[in-house]
Amino acid sequence: MKDRLFVFVQYLLPHHLISRAAGCLAECRLPWLKNALIKAFIRQFRVDMHEAQIEAPTEYEHFNAFFTRALKDGARPLDPTAGAILNPCDGAISQLGRIEQGRVFQAKGHSFSVLELLGGDPRHAADFMGGDFATVYLSPRDYHRVHMPVSGTLREMIYVPGRIFSVNTATAQGVPELFARNERVVCLFDTAYGPMAMVLVGAMIVASIETVWAGLVTPPKRTLRSVRYDADARQPIHLEKGAEMGRFKLGSTVILLFGEERIRWAEQLQPLTPVRMGEALGHAVPPATSDTEPPSIG
Repeated sequence: MKDRLFVFVQYLLPHHLISRAAGCLAECRLPWLKNALIKAFIRQFRVDMHEAQIEAPTEYEHFNAFFTRALKDGARPLDPTAGAILNPCDGAISQLGRIEQGRVFQAKGHSFSVLELLGGDPRHAADFMGGDFATVYLSPRDYHRVHMPVSGTLREMIYVPGRIFSVNTATAQGVPELFARNERVVCLFDTAYGPMAMVLVGAMIVASIETVWAGLVTPPKRTLRSVRYDADARQPIHLEKGAEMGRFKLGSTVILLFGEERIRWAEQLQPLTPVRMGEALGHAVPPATSDTEPPSIG
């Protein structure tokens, strides 16, 4: 009953107004206010500051700087196994498995369309029919930078407007097609293992989503927009495996898509399994190689 009420109330809330207000608060530089927010957050969610490059809470210029904090070198070692598909972020597995009949499993009784998730273009969805997906939920206490699971060259980025429901377990079980309804940024890469989609899904009070190549992506005027990055072959955007590709200002969800028979998820992973960035999420089938790669950034 409590979960149903939580979900029902979200339908009534002005999602974007709340998120804009939270974003303004998170950017506040008044020392007494931003320090109080950061310290309270650390206590509430038991954030481990020993792994952060800046350990002292008062040294962050505002809450968002703390929330998107960098970690010390070596805090997230990358799995060295050949063909390993790295987990892109800290968090917990929400769901993972096969894309069946063009749909991704969300929770008991719910799934959502790959076509809608990627913004409505059938050409994009076709790359992932019969493929595999993984959905990773980032909790408030997690490290909120997102990294590349494999090396890849950016083909296209699509901003898809939408609602911003919470993405916790209760909401995933109660809101149909949740991840295809929420605001999101779709990043399409060409990799040694075929096309890969990384979808950064917004959520309640997520003030913005950023990528390393475009900066702030979620615009004030929320309309569908697409940017091609493969048109100018002289300056391709290539990101190495493990490199940072984006970040959330307040937490949310990352969805990975691969094509048919390209990868296998690690057998020990189940819904709610905690994961860390850099761990093996799966492995390529079979491992592919590339003789040349364009210049990388980051």
